[in-house]
Amino acid sequence: MNRLLDIVAKALSILLYPLFVPTYGVALFCYAYSLHADTLPWVWTLIAILGTLLFTCILPVTSIWILMRRGQVSSMQIENARERTMPFLYTIVGFGFWCYLMINILQAPLFMGFITIGATVAIGLVALINRHWKISAHLTGFGGLFGGLMTYCLALGAIPTWGTFALWLSISLILMYARLRLNAHTPAQVCAGWLLGLACTFLPYCIYAYA
Repeated sequence: MNRLLDIVAKALSILLYPLFVPTYGVALFCYAYSLHADTLPWVWTLIAILGTLLFTCILPVTSIWILMRRGQVSSMQIENARERTMPFLYTIVGFGFWCYLMINILQAPLFMGFITIGATVAIGLVALINRHWKISAHLTGFGGLFGGLMTYCLALGAIPTWGTFALWLSISLILMYARLRLNAHTPAQVCAGWLLGLACTFLPYCIYAYA
Protein backbone atom coordinates (compact mmCIF):
# COMPACT_ATOMS: atom_id res chain seq x y z
CA MET A 1 0.00 0.00 0.00
CA ASN A 2 2.82 2.41 0.89
CA ARG A 3 4.51 1.70 -2.43
CA LEU A 4 1.28 2.42 -4.29
CA LEU A 5 0.83 5.72 -2.44
CA ASP A 6 4.40 6.69 -3.32
CA ILE A 7 3.78 5.93 -7.00
CA VAL A 8 0.56 7.98 -7.01
CA ALA A 9 2.32 10.86 -5.22
CA LYS A 10 5.12 10.88 -7.80
CA ALA A 11 2.64 10.69 -10.68
CA LEU A 12 0.68 13.67 -9.32
CA SER A 13 3.88 15.64 -8.81
CA ILE A 14 4.78 15.07 -12.45
CA LEU A 15 1.28 15.69 -13.84
CA LEU A 16 0.90 18.91 -11.84
CA TYR A 17 4.51 20.02 -12.28
CA PRO A 18 4.53 23.82 -11.79
CA LEU A 19 5.71 24.53 -15.34
CA PHE A 20 2.79 22.57 -16.82
CA VAL A 21 0.13 24.50 -14.91
CA PRO A 22 0.14 27.75 -16.97
CA THR A 23 -0.58 25.77 -20.14
CA TYR A 24 -3.42 23.93 -18.40
CA GLY A 25 -4.77 27.27 -17.21
CA VAL A 26 -4.65 29.05 -20.57
CA ALA A 27 -6.35 26.09 -22.29
CA LEU A 28 -9.03 26.04 -19.58
CA PHE A 29 -9.68 29.79 -19.65
CA CYS A 30 -9.77 29.95 -23.47
CA TYR A 31 -12.35 27.17 -23.51
CA ALA A 32 -14.43 28.71 -20.70
CA TYR A 33 -14.29 32.22 -22.20
CA SER A 34 -15.42 30.96 -25.60
CA LEU A 35 -18.21 29.05 -23.90
CA HIS A 36 -19.55 31.84 -21.67
CA ALA A 37 -18.54 35.07 -23.44
CA ASP A 38 -17.07 35.77 -26.88
CA THR A 39 -15.84 32.94 -29.06
CA LEU A 40 -12.08 33.26 -29.43
CA PRO A 41 -10.66 32.60 -32.93
CA TRP A 42 -9.11 29.15 -33.07
CA VAL A 43 -5.84 30.58 -34.41
CA TRP A 44 -5.66 32.98 -31.43
CA THR A 45 -6.35 30.14 -29.02
CA LEU A 46 -3.74 27.90 -30.66
CA ILE A 47 -1.07 30.62 -30.51
CA ALA A 48 -1.94 31.40 -26.88
CA ILE A 49 -1.69 27.76 -25.81
CA LEU A 50 1.44 26.93 -27.81
CA GLY A 51 3.10 30.21 -26.80
CA THR A 52 2.36 29.49 -23.15
CA LEU A 53 3.73 25.97 -23.53
CA LEU A 54 6.90 27.31 -25.14
CA PHE A 55 7.70 30.15 -22.75
CA THR A 56 6.48 28.73 -19.42
CA CYS A 57 7.32 25.06 -19.93
CA ILE A 58 9.60 24.05 -22.80
CA LEU A 59 12.21 26.80 -22.35
CA PRO A 60 12.44 26.50 -18.52
CA VAL A 61 12.40 22.67 -18.62
CA THR A 62 15.13 22.70 -21.26
CA SER A 63 17.26 24.99 -19.11
CA ILE A 64 16.75 22.72 -16.08
CA TRP A 65 17.71 19.69 -18.17
CA ILE A 66 20.90 21.44 -19.34
CA LEU A 67 21.77 22.39 -15.76
CA MET A 68 21.14 18.79 -14.69
CA ARG A 69 23.45 17.50 -17.43
CA ARG A 70 26.12 19.90 -16.17
CA GLY A 71 25.70 18.63 -12.63
CA GLN A 72 24.35 21.93 -11.31
CA VAL A 73 20.92 20.42 -10.59
CA SER A 74 20.42 16.91 -9.19
CA SER A 75 16.96 16.21 -10.65
CA MET A 76 14.17 17.73 -12.72
CA GLN A 77 12.13 18.09 -9.51
CA ILE A 78 14.92 20.27 -8.00
CA GLU A 79 14.29 18.96 -4.49
CA ASN A 80 17.39 20.74 -3.13
CA ALA A 81 16.42 24.34 -2.39
CA ARG A 82 20.00 25.55 -2.95
CA GLU A 83 19.86 24.35 -6.56
CA ARG A 84 16.75 26.34 -7.43
CA THR A 85 18.23 29.83 -8.00
CA MET A 86 19.39 29.44 -11.63
CA PRO A 87 16.33 27.43 -12.77
CA PHE A 88 14.06 30.08 -11.27
CA LEU A 89 15.94 32.87 -13.06
CA TYR A 90 15.49 31.13 -16.42
CA THR A 91 11.86 30.49 -15.58
CA ILE A 92 11.21 34.15 -14.72
CA VAL A 93 12.70 35.19 -18.08
CA GLY A 94 10.41 32.72 -19.86
CA PHE A 95 7.38 34.01 -17.95
CA GLY A 96 8.36 37.56 -18.89
CA PHE A 97 8.21 36.64 -22.59
CA TRP A 98 4.86 34.95 -21.91
CA CYS A 99 3.48 38.16 -20.42
CA TYR A 100 4.63 40.11 -23.46
CA LEU A 101 3.01 37.59 -25.80
CA MET A 102 -0.33 37.51 -24.01
CA ILE A 103 -0.69 41.21 -23.20
CA ASN A 104 1.11 43.08 -26.01
CA ILE A 105 0.92 40.74 -28.98
CA LEU A 106 -2.28 38.75 -28.45
CA GLN A 107 -3.99 41.45 -26.38
CA ALA A 108 -5.67 38.84 -24.21
CA PRO A 109 -8.89 39.60 -22.31
CA LEU A 110 -8.21 41.77 -19.26
CA PHE A 111 -8.79 39.02 -16.70
CA MET A 112 -6.30 36.78 -18.51
CA GLY A 113 -3.72 39.56 -18.48
CA PHE A 114 -4.10 39.91 -14.72
CA ILE A 115 -3.67 36.17 -14.27
CA THR A 116 -0.58 36.14 -16.49
CA ILE A 117 1.09 38.95 -14.58
CA GLY A 118 0.06 37.42 -11.24
CA ALA A 119 1.58 34.07 -12.16
CA THR A 120 4.82 35.77 -13.16
CA VAL A 121 4.94 37.73 -9.89
CA ALA A 122 4.29 34.50 -7.98
CA ILE A 123 7.28 32.81 -9.66
CA GLY A 124 9.47 35.79 -8.76
CA LEU A 125 8.34 35.70 -5.13
CA VAL A 126 8.93 31.95 -4.92
CA ALA A 127 12.46 32.53 -6.21
CA LEU A 128 13.11 35.16 -3.53
CA ILE A 129 11.52 33.19 -0.70
CA ASN A 130 13.33 30.04 -1.75
CA ARG A 131 16.68 31.61 -0.90
CA HIS A 132 15.71 31.36 2.76
CA TRP A 133 12.83 28.88 2.91
CA LYS A 134 11.76 26.05 0.60
CA ILE A 135 8.23 27.15 -0.24
CA SER A 136 6.33 24.72 -2.48
CA ALA A 137 6.42 25.71 -6.16
CA HIS A 138 3.94 22.91 -6.94
CA LEU A 139 1.31 24.38 -4.62
CA THR A 140 2.10 27.92 -5.71
CA GLY A 141 1.29 26.87 -9.26
CA PHE A 142 -1.93 25.13 -8.35
CA GLY A 143 -2.97 27.86 -5.93
CA GLY A 144 -2.39 30.29 -8.79
CA LEU A 145 -4.64 28.21 -11.02
CA PHE A 146 -7.35 28.26 -8.36
CA GLY A 147 -6.94 32.02 -8.02
CA GLY A 148 -7.18 32.34 -11.78
CA LEU A 149 -10.47 30.46 -11.70
CA MET A 150 -11.76 32.90 -9.09
CA THR A 151 -10.59 35.85 -11.21
CA TYR A 152 -12.38 34.43 -14.23
CA CYS A 153 -15.60 34.06 -12.25
CA LEU A 154 -15.34 37.60 -10.89
CA ALA A 155 -14.54 39.12 -14.29
CA LEU A 156 -17.39 37.40 -16.13
CA GLY A 157 -19.88 37.44 -13.28
CA ALA A 158 -19.99 33.64 -13.31
CA ILE A 159 -21.13 31.87 -10.16
CA PRO A 160 -19.18 28.65 -9.63
CA THR A 161 -21.06 25.72 -8.14
CA TRP A 162 -20.14 24.19 -4.80
CA GLY A 163 -19.11 21.11 -6.76
CA THR A 164 -16.55 23.16 -8.69
CA PHE A 165 -15.09 24.56 -5.47
CA ALA A 166 -15.03 21.10 -3.89
CA LEU A 167 -13.27 19.60 -6.92
CA TRP A 168 -10.50 22.21 -7.06
CA LEU A 169 -9.98 22.23 -3.31
CA SER A 170 -9.87 18.43 -3.26
CA ILE A 171 -7.19 18.38 -5.96
CA SER A 172 -5.24 20.99 -3.98
CA LEU A 173 -5.40 18.89 -0.82
CA ILE A 174 -4.41 15.73 -2.70
CA LEU A 175 -1.42 17.53 -4.21
CA MET A 176 -0.45 18.82 -0.76
CA TYR A 177 -0.58 15.26 0.55
CA ALA A 178 1.52 14.05 -2.39
CA ARG A 179 4.28 16.58 -1.73
CA LEU A 180 4.24 15.75 1.98
CA ARG A 181 4.24 12.02 1.19
CA LEU A 182 7.42 12.47 -0.84
CA ASN A 183 9.01 14.46 2.02
CA ALA A 184 9.53 17.34 -0.40
CA HIS A 185 8.04 19.97 1.94
CA THR A 186 6.62 20.65 5.37
CA PRO A 187 2.89 21.38 5.90
CA ALA A 188 3.68 25.08 6.32
CA GLN A 189 5.56 25.18 3.02
CA VAL A 190 2.76 23.62 0.97
CA CYS A 191 0.08 25.79 2.59
CA ALA A 192 2.15 28.95 2.12
CA GLY A 193 2.77 28.07 -1.53
CA TRP A 194 -0.93 27.58 -2.23
CA LEU A 195 -1.90 30.83 -0.53
CA LEU A 196 0.85 32.74 -2.34
CA GLY A 197 -0.32 31.51 -5.74
CA LEU A 198 -3.95 32.28 -4.88
CA ALA A 199 -3.11 35.80 -3.69
CA CYS A 200 -1.01 36.69 -6.73
CA THR A 201 -3.60 35.66 -9.33
CA PHE A 202 -6.77 36.73 -7.52
CA LEU A 203 -6.15 39.75 -5.27
CA PRO A 204 -4.87 42.13 -8.01
CA TYR A 205 -8.07 41.76 -10.03
CA CYS A 206 -10.16 42.14 -6.85
CA ILE A 207 -8.41 45.44 -6.12
CA TYR A 208 -8.93 46.57 -9.73
CA ALA A 209 -12.57 45.52 -9.80
CA TYR A 210 -13.55 47.15 -6.51
CA ALA A 211 -11.23 50.17 -6.50
